[in-house]
Amino acid sequence: MEYLHIISVLVIGYIFLFIMAKLLGKTQITQITPFDFISAIVLGELVGNALYDQETGIPEIFFAVAVWGILIYATEILTQKFKRARKLLEGEPSIVIKKGKIVYEELKKNHLDINQLQHLLRSKDVFSIRECEYAILETDGTVSAFKKPLYSTPTVQDLNLPINMIELPVTLILDGEVIWDNLKSINWDETKLINEINNNGANNVKDVLYAEWKKGEALHVQTY
Repeated sequence: MEYLHIISVLVIGYIFLFIMAKLLGKTQITQITPFDFISAIVLGELVGNALYDQETGIPEIFFAVAVWGILIYATEILTQKFKRARKLLEGEPSIVIKKGKIVYEELKKNHLDINQLQHLLRSKDVFSIRECEYAILETDGTVSAFKKPLYSTPTVQDLNLPINMIELPVTLILDGEVIWDNLKSINWDETKLINEINNNGANNVKDVLYAEWKKGEALHVQTY
């Protein structure tokens, strides 16, 4: 009965947490704030603690997860509709480098030291503070950096180069299987695909690890 209880809690908890993750959206992961981090931990603990509590059944787990999910969902709605609530619950970005100078007061306010700032800047390809004109500490703990003109990468406009249209590459074969929706989107059929991969040295689709199509270029094929 103990193993049956663990299995039932895990299966039902998995389903509930999956549903809640879908309802709460991608920001729980991609733009996680300290409050989001805590809420995600609590949501997992509600199910985790029930594993070894024989008195906690499926209805109790469902009720706890549902109530916590409703609270988090209500918080998301508040932050979307009310600017003041957004500032209170999610915080606001802080300018930690302004016109090439470190704003030490903002570092202290956000409990960030120079080494941590340098680490965050390196993740944005800024390896020296002297290269940075502005740096903004975002609410999820990352940094957005704007380099000084001397160190910034020149653009097409700066170099007066012709502007080419951007085309997204389309994956046609992945792990030996054809992605039929993608194949249809470029108006290819199976015969056309087979001919193209044969021209690239593959006998059939099963031999292809990855195949990518891009407009104006030859089909890129990599076999196993």
